[in-house]
Amino acid sequence: MGILENANEKVKKFSILDVELSQFVAIFATLIIVKLIPQIMNINIWWFVACFIICVIKPVCVFFVKK
Repeated sequence: MGILENANEKVKKFSILDVELSQFVAIFATLIIVKLIPQIMNINIWWFVACFIICVIKPVCVFFVKK
């Protein structure tokens, strides 16, 4: 079993609370990085928008398209 398959099996055991807490972990990790490297916030807003769109494509496709 590969790394991704093993991780998928472990994630399937998560409850809704676990998923929400992991999202908060990502948010707080991002805040820590921004606090340590404040120059990141000087990047043009459109780079953030582009990264957001790239990251949202697969989940939206899985949610609305995949049967």
